[in-house]
Amino acid sequence: MKKNANKTPEQQQYEQLEQKHELKRPVLKNCIRAFWVGGLICIIGQAITYFYIYFFNFTEQTAGNPTVATMIFISMLLTGFGVYDRLGQFGGAGSAVPVTGFGNAVISAAIEHRTEGFVLGVGGNMFKLAGSVILFGVFSAFVVALIKTLLIMWGVI
Repeated sequence: MKKNANKTPEQQQYEQLEQKHELKRPVLKNCIRAFWVGGLICIIGQAITYFYIYFFNFTEQTAGNPTVATMIFISMLLTGFGVYDRLGQFGGAGSAVPVTGFGNAVISAAIEHRTEGFVLGVGGNMFKLAGSVILFGVFSAFVVALIKTLLIMWGVI
């Protein structure tokens, strides 16, 4: 059965007009941009990790937490100055997928709702998107810790 079989002639004509004027998305170009922007963010994160290891005597395992906090802080700062939004326009998912996208989501909602006040505007809306991420992270960490504790108690590990 054809896709256009149940459509009226006007709907078919409109669909043809729509396809004629639809902008073609440069998918390969967008993928390359996302790859490079995401890679650049990861390189900066690795440099910050080495900074904490070299100057503050962290180990590779313990340098992760301050690195994540620093990356989130930098992305929030850049969002406040409007730089991260332009980076997001250029790099697309490359800027949204790393942890810096989390910082951007939190601070963007806070900036957008600041006119409604600090409690109902900023506080009430800041964690709408990020709240589910935080909740899932805390819950999944609890489940993994519980499983590990049970495995240790049973002598499996």
